[in-house]
Amino acid sequence: MQILIIEDDTETAQYLSRGLKEAGWDTQWHDNPQAGILALSSHSFDAVILDRMLPGMDGVDALRLIRGANVDTPVLMLTARTSIDDRVEGLDAGADDYLLKPFALSELIARLKIITRRPKAAPEETHLQLGDLRLDRMKRTAHRGSFLLDLSPLEFKLLDYLMQHPGEVVTRTILLEKVWGYRFDPKTSLVQTHMSRLRAKVDKPFDSEMIRTVRGSGYVISAE
Repeated sequence: MQILIIEDDTETAQYLSRGLKEAGWDTQWHDNPQAGILALSSHSFDAVILDRMLPGMDGVDALRLIRGANVDTPVLMLTARTSIDDRVEGLDAGADDYLLKPFALSELIARLKIITRRPKAAPEETHLQLGDLRLDRMKRTAHRGSFLLDLSPLEFKLLDYLMQHPGEVVTRTILLEKVWGYRFDPKTSLVQTHMSRLRAKVDKPFDSEMIRTVRGSGYVISAE
């Protein structure tokens, strides 16, 4: 596999490169986000390791540029910031996983294996519609009626998954697995936080509610 490393700390980058090469993976390292984004636009990588604190541009801003260019390469973000809000911000920008520094190389490799195992097959349908709610998977836009919904990448993924299962109760565990790719409970309010934000955009400005919480079970979306 080809792994792109965007990390300004030379010691950390060399440690990552050496460890990943010993695991049988090829790496390419850039110490600034602009060069990393350019490499990602011109080469095919299986995953990106992206530092949060970068010179000239925050890692979250770099990630927003990557996702804004419709690049869906899995991204593992590294950070020394420990707050839940910082982690949620990174995931909200489109990170597939988040790992705190200092980290164990074995855990990083295990997380890379998880995010690179996720299927990338193109969906059979490019458009989904439920009542007056429409989702365009190619343009990555969502409308309710004539109104464009300003969704983050993760909110779009959540809405996409819910709209694939209209009328079904989708549990928190399923969302962690299908949207975030987790096979464990991170013991945070990650799902609740993002579902609350999604509902505020899909339902609150309108007369009817489409996304409901099923207490003790999960969430359901319907046009009724």
